[in-house]
Amino acid sequence: MSKPKDGELRALQAALAAEHAAVYGYGVVGGRIDEQGRARARAAYDAHRARRDALARDVRDLGGEPVAAAGGYALPFPVTDPASAVRLAAELEERVAGVYSDLVRASGGRMRGTAAGALREAAVRAVGWRGGSVAFPGLAERAAADRGSGTAGPPASAAAPTA
Repeated sequence: MSKPKDGELRALQAALAAEHAAVYGYGVVGGRIDEQGRARARAAYDAHRARRDALARDVRDLGGEPVAAAGGYALPFPVTDPASAVRLAAELEERVAGVYSDLVRASGGRMRGTAAGALREAAVRAVGWRGGSVAFPGLAERAAADRGSGTAGPPASAAAPTA
C-alpha cells in the first residue's frame, strides 16, 4: 500500500525531470534563437533553473532523492535555425505545463499552489513562443493521446525529452 505522499513525490520527481530537460532544451534554443528572442529565452532558462532547484529541495523535504539530469536529451525535431528554436521553446513549455498539471492533481496545500503557478507561467511562455494558446494548458496533448491510445495515463510525448 502506498503512502499518501507517494503520488506527490512521483509527480515532483516528474516535474524535476521535466525541468532538467527544459534547462537543457533552452541551451539549444539559446544557440539558435535570433537576437530578438534571446532575452526571452534567457529569462525562460533562468526561470526553469530556479524551478528545478526548488523542486529538488521539495523532493528532499518529502524524503526522496532528487532525480539527476541526464547527460543529454533527444530533441523532438532538429533545431537548425531561429524558427525551429522558437518551436522548440514552445514545445518545452507545453511539456512542462503537462507535468505541472499532473503535480497540481497529485498535491495539496502549498505545493498545489506552487504547481499551479508553475503551470500558469509555462502556459504564458508557450503562448509567447507559439503566438496562440489552448483552453487547458498541459491537458490538450494528453487528451489527444488518450483518445488515440485508449489509456488514461500521460502519453510518452508529455514526458521530458529522452536521454
